[in-house]
Amino acid sequence: MSTTSQPESATPTAADADAIVQKALAPLGEPVRGAVITVSDRCASGQREDASGPLAQRLLGEHGVVVEEVVVVPDDIDAVQAALRAAVADGARVVLTTGGTGVTPYDLTPEATAPLLVTRLEGLEAQVRAHGLTKTPLAGLSRGLVGVTSRQADGALVVNAPGSRGGVKDTVAVIGPLVPHVLEQLGGGDH
Repeated sequence: MSTTSQPESATPTAADADAIVQKALAPLGEPVRGAVITVSDRCASGQREDASGPLAQRLLGEHGVVVEEVVVVPDDIDAVQAALRAAVADGARVVLTTGGTGVTPYDLTPEATAPLLVTRLEGLEAQVRAHGLTKTPLAGLSRGLVGVTSRQADGALVVNAPGSRGGVKDTVAVIGPLVPHVLEQLGGGDH
């Protein structure tokens, strides 16, 4: 076995031509406006303190998504849709809801969100669930949606996270690093 190294060739080889170059994830060039909406009857009525919304606000901030305040609404389709529409109208480029993604009769966040999305990102929905399943089998019960409100530069990324702190952490762990690429694509950027 020889330990001498061969000089690198300046001429590309066939293997170089076949190499697949993956686009690297990059942070946002500048912060973007975001919104967090907690969907919970108990939090909206003051029976319980909102723990997941402030966590989502902090975690999104670590990815350059600035959320000024967390909005709390009851488990109601009209209330959730109104909050989503208001967030997008106020210029939020990333809107994360927390809560209302399970299977109880009151879990209606996906039903409220679906009509506002022009394109769902089912791959990201599956990725969020798969990541959560590495922590708990309960992650498979989330029906949270991920999608965009428009495929133009003014579109917003909307994400439904479970109402638990763990569900929020898992969701932002997957979605946060992808925010710059999604927003770049909405602006007409390259794949």
